[in-house]
Amino acid sequence: MTLVCVRGRALNRSGGESYPPAMERARKGRIYLVGFMGSGKSTVGGLLARELGYRFVDLDSEIERMRGLTVAEIFEREGEQEFRRLEALALRDSSSRTDLVLATGGGTLTRWENRDFIQRTGISVWLDAPLETMLERARHGARRPLLSTPERMAALLDERLAGYRGADLRADAGSSPAEAVARHIAAQIGSLTG
Repeated sequence: MTLVCVRGRALNRSGGESYPPAMERARKGRIYLVGFMGSGKSTVGGLLARELGYRFVDLDSEIERMRGLTVAEIFEREGEQEFRRLEALALRDSSSRTDLVLATGGGTLTRWENRDFIQRTGISVWLDAPLETMLERARHGARRPLLSTPERMAALLDERLAGYRGADLRADAGSSPAEAVARHIAAQIGSLTG
């Protein structure tokens, strides 16, 4: 099991003011799980929330609740741009909650304002796994409108890696059981807030 701090204090997009240190943001009681589809965000998120005594929110489920449509239906009927707009709204709606683990969508970090929001309001954890593992997991999910060929998925992952690498912590979610990943993340969060 690998869990490493990717960065502590980072500059904002303009290169000026820096975000508060990870330790300070961890105390806000909001943990954002980021990563590609099939990385285990929803599974690990529920387990992590239970481990910490926090509430768990899956961002895609929140969007479906808000809109009354599935993620796939939103993509099909209204397009990805509308989905990303709803995603940003649902993310900001979480800001009033504390003691929260939030599983973001695989593309949430494609918008700079979402990255900025996450870095200002909590701590982010990148669930990293081999592409083959994530694709195998993703094939079993119903909410995967962007799921395509392995080549297209590799290109999409490559496009999103910069956002994931900007997370405060990185957890190896490829081979360890989800329970072990959640326990390790909880321990790391505890050391930041302790």
